Amino acid sequence: MEPLLKINNEKCIACYACVRACPVKAIRVQSDKDKPEIIPERCIGCGSCAAACGPDAIEIRNTSNDLKFLLEQPNKVIALVDPSIAGEFPDITDYRKFVQMLRTLGFDKVQEVAFGVDLVARAYKELFKKSQGKYYIMSNDPVTVSFIEKYKTGLVPNLAPILPPVAASARVTHKLLGNDVALVYISPLIASKDEILRFEGESHIDLAITFVELRELFNDANIHETDLEYSDFDAPLGYKGSFFPMANGIIQAADIKEHLHQTPVVTVEGEGMLDAINEFEENISSIKCHFNLFYKEFLMGRGTSKGGKRILRRSQLVSYVNKRLKILDLDQWKNSMEQFSTLDLSREFKTDDQSLPIPSESKLKKILHELDQKESTDVWCGACGYASCTEFATAIAQGLAIPEMCNTYTSRNRQDHIQSLKISNEKLAHAQEALKNSERLSQKEKESAREASEIVRRMLHKLPSMVVICDQQLKIIQTNDSFIQMLGDDAREINEVVPGLAGADLKSLLPYNFYNLFTYVLTKNESITNRDINHEGKVLNVSVFVIEKDKIVGAVIRDMSAPEVQREEVVKRLSEVIDKNLSLVQQIGFIMGEGASETERMLNSIIESYKLRQDLKGQ
Repeated sequence: MEPLLKINNEKCIACYACVRACPVKAIRVQSDKDKPEIIPERCIGCGSCAAACGPDAIEIRNTSNDLKFLLEQPNKVIALVDPSIAGEFPDITDYRKFVQMLRTLGFDKVQEVAFGVDLVARAYKELFKKSQGKYYIMSNDPVTVSFIEKYKTGLVPNLAPILPPVAASARVTHKLLGNDVALVYISPLIASKDEILRFEGESHIDLAITFVELRELFNDANIHETDLEYSDFDAPLGYKGSFFPMANGIIQAADIKEHLHQTPVVTVEGEGMLDAINEFEENISSIKCHFNLFYKEFLMGRGTSKGGKRILRRSQLVSYVNKRLKILDLDQWKNSMEQFSTLDLSREFKTDDQSLPIPSESKLKKILHELDQKESTDVWCGACGYASCTEFATAIAQGLAIPEMCNTYTSRNRQDHIQSLKISNEKLAHAQEALKNSERLSQKEKESAREASEIVRRMLHKLPSMVVICDQQLKIIQTNDSFIQMLGDDAREINEVVPGLAGADLKSLLPYNFYNLFTYVLTKNESITNRDINHEGKVLNVSVFVIEKDKIVGAVIRDMSAPEVQREEVVKRLSEVIDKNLSLVQQIGFIMGEGASETERMLNSIIESYKLRQDLKGQ
């Protein structure tokens, strides 16, 4: 089965709004992928990500075609309608027209879940009366249940062992009509699509669709209320259970008093639900109340049309319920309640612990250092979607996030890179001034120096392996085309402005595990040879060696998937060039100071590295 929620990569612009909206961080961002992805097993089905997504890139599993297929089958299909219809379909002037529209669509019977709410409300009232010092979290909201089962497993025993109203309604329907009928729950929640999958036996429900999908089905079938007559819900009819779409509606249905000084139940809805669960876990011995929790009131569920006004929908619900109660046969309702007084409404829960290992303090400090952040909220901006820099660092360690999600980190790297370019340009300007001052030297000497420098550069760029040389600050001194090609398009564009990327910061060009090799060699003055690293899907063989202790290191990087290069030929030609141009290098040294001699040392180090690799291969 498809996951409840998934991201359409073609629409996604990687703005991370979904990451910021997800209350359980069930959305992962990885460095090797352009777009975030939802982790189904961590998702609790709240739909906050879909609501926050501007490009509408988060898709909800559509079950409209499943309903069409079900309606074509010979078995009877029964609609179980959530009372939230009053807030979702105010454009339908009479609820009886709505019922007839469902019958026209193909449903054989249409039942409101309100009677199931009445049964469940009675069960809660009895449970609360019998509870002796144990306090429960009511289990009517599938998002709340999923959150506790996955992230607060220690509270699973405190989930009230009572079926939600729709499952209770399913039991009633199967008792009345048998098990050969198909049941479809028309719900304001997208989480209902997964919730019904856990109900078995007489609680079994075949399918759940949202109000939004129902609207589309009405339009596709060209069904309009103006063409239809009245038709009421099929019995048994509900009473105060019709108030269920409001968070405290089930408390009203159970006739549980909600006086501030003596209420046995605390009702919390919205994202405060998460804080309420934490308080239940920490302070229930002092609070001494049962909790009635909803992540979203059913009236405002993610399966309803966007843009709905909460107070208006509440008003429409109250008007709808009052209209129904005026014509309700209370004696018949009481008889129905008595008929199902012994109905088994018990349920069980399962733990599905999705908590991740907490990284060590040293690892967190290391990540925070890389982010250039401290273990403080003083500089926290929230752009990454996490509650603090420490939480963000934890998510990085757990593989849920990447450093580039931090605005501060990204901005700083960008500014460092710009500064590197400025420094490179300034160096270029100084070099140009020095050239002007050296015009008194003979044209021949300048040409010789230029020729020697060009030979060195060309030879370096002809090497099939990737070569980079940097200083103690990890600023690039010299590199070749192969290395620049490895870095990608951005590096190639910079190379057009600053040849060889001179002065660029390796930390802004390479991932941590890559440039950390250079840091190690600079710190320990110990070369690293033949170290394999995975980088953007390739295995690279890296050797980093000391050119000048504590100051300059160089690296030779080979793409293990590329054809082998004849090392002996490279060493031979480099040696010949050094021998042939030694006198020229000395002249360059006279003109440019120690620059040429330093180049010689670099080239000799490269040769020694190749010789060492050849010797190791021979062993």
